Amino acid sequence: MKGQAKLLEKIVSLCKRRGFVFPSSEIYGGVEGVFDYGPLGTLLKENIKREWKKRFFQERRDEMSLVDGAVLMHPEVWKASGHLESFTDSLVECKKCHLRFREDKLTAKKCLSCGNEQFTAPRQFNLMFKTFLGPVQDSANVTYLRPETAQSMFTNFKLIQEIEGFKIPFGIAQIGKSFRNEITTGNFNFRSREFEIAEIEYFVEPGKDELWFTHWLKEWQKFLLDLGLKKQNLRLKEHSKKSLAHYSKRTVDIEYRFPFGWSELAGVANRTDYDLKRHSEFSGEDLRYFDEKRGKRYFPYVIEPTLGIERLFLALLIDAYEEVKGGRTKTTESVKEVEIFLRLSKKIAPIKVAIFPLVKNNLAIVKKAKEIFNLLKTYFVAEYHSSGSIGRRYRRADEVGTPFAVTCDFETLKKKDVTIRERDTMVQRRVKIKDLVEVLRVKLEN
Repeated sequence: MKGQAKLLEKIVSLCKRRGFVFPSSEIYGGVEGVFDYGPLGTLLKENIKREWKKRFFQERRDEMSLVDGAVLMHPEVWKASGHLESFTDSLVECKKCHLRFREDKLTAKKCLSCGNEQFTAPRQFNLMFKTFLGPVQDSANVTYLRPETAQSMFTNFKLIQEIEGFKIPFGIAQIGKSFRNEITTGNFNFRSREFEIAEIEYFVEPGKDELWFTHWLKEWQKFLLDLGLKKQNLRLKEHSKKSLAHYSKRTVDIEYRFPFGWSELAGVANRTDYDLKRHSEFSGEDLRYFDEKRGKRYFPYVIEPTLGIERLFLALLIDAYEEVKGGRTKTTESVKEVEIFLRLSKKIAPIKVAIFPLVKNNLAIVKKAKEIFNLLKTYFVAEYHSSGSIGRRYRRADEVGTPFAVTCDFETLKKKDVTIRERDTMVQRRVKIKDLVEVLRVKLEN
């Protein structure tokens, strides 16, 4: 476990040092459970989301719609959904230091701060952030920041079905911000108070829900593996009836082996017809689906595959992280060093190609390298570096997972070609500048 804890420390250090993730408002001491995503972290998150949209929206366009629901919704939504009543954690307070904890997160029933074993009786704490609509802060204007993205897909179900002309089965997909006032945060960005969820509400005919549940569980696992997660670090956890959410008939979590233990990464839930029935009841709007073939109306069942973008972000960094003692470039300056590199999938790597001049004091080589950078940045997210030795520049690119490095040297000036070096194999080959864009495009797509 010490080695695993050390691994998380290394990931946190890398994230801050290289601009992936850092605490929000850090110059003021930070905000617990809230993070900012820097230049590389923003790119990595966007690439994950782009691949998700490509897989589950673009490639399934004949049965899938994409929406972007509002964070603020009518307060009645949260009554209908059951969140006001059921979206709670059991909270206890240490009688000695008065810190508060989730009851299920206490180790050996001891305070995580002072070691005291006496706590107040548990009480239910609602995890939704409360706010007010308009200038008057009274009970009539109370609403909440959404704790999940699902509800806007239910409230818009009828409208979207009519606009798209979809027949059952079909889905509505969304990636969006959610907010939970977590009692206990920690483990870097794993449990955050502000985070993004990618999920689908897939509407199916009652009686065929288990068939579609199995389908989506397989699709969700395949997506995670295709992004580069290791199969041995994933497992399924079936929820017991006692642990099911108030809306769920069945839920299976996809857990990942984080350095702090197995924890939920994603999941699939069978929400039955709970949500559409409840919103019909509370709104007075008939949200039943009309089956033309059968000539009848019914409330569809809903299969909900969901995943946390930040948790997937963290898992991908952990699985991609490698260290090589003595360095991979084998230069004299790296013999005593440990080189870090991220074996990120080419699909999601923040920077696709780095461009270097072999030497920084030759004006002709530097000029040509900048010309090639200006060419490539039109097609790919690229970076230009000239500081430090060529070995250090390679290591800098490896450390953030850049799949390809292009080097301009003295031969470039004579033969109009460059060296492409691949991150994973370290194989180098010469390529004509006129062919460079197409060669890189093929390498990145395959």
